Amino acid sequence: MLLTPENKLRNLIVVGDRVLIKPKEHSEKTNSGLFLPPGVQEKEKIQTGYIIKVGPGYPVPSSTDGDESWKSMEDQVKYIPLQAKEGDLAIFLQKGAIEVIYNDIKYYIVAQSSILMLEREEEL
Repeated sequence: MLLTPENKLRNLIVVGDRVLIKPKEHSEKTNSGLFLPPGVQEKEKIQTGYIIKVGPGYPVPSSTDGDESWKSMEDQVKYIPLQAKEGDLAIFLQKGAIEVIYNDIKYYIVAQSSILMLEREEEL
């Protein structure tokens, strides 16, 4: 399969209560005009970025009322969905994020508990 910008993240699966966030580009200078060296914005305690992919949520134990070997594993596992959705702007704690580089682009894998606030274009 040819890797294109549209499908390059399609094969990534985010697990559990985690989300994949592409960090928002930061300005190279402050509002007052002071130029910042590279990396200063990245070391802040709070970061912002857009949610690219979302995991299935919090797993809920399935009740086993007997031997139901005829059920597939997908039927037995249930999830409580996450509040975060793809496309949301997330404000999250930097210390709760894991930085990864995929196809030369920086992303963060963040647990939903590290997300402080979401901004969504549609009505909540």
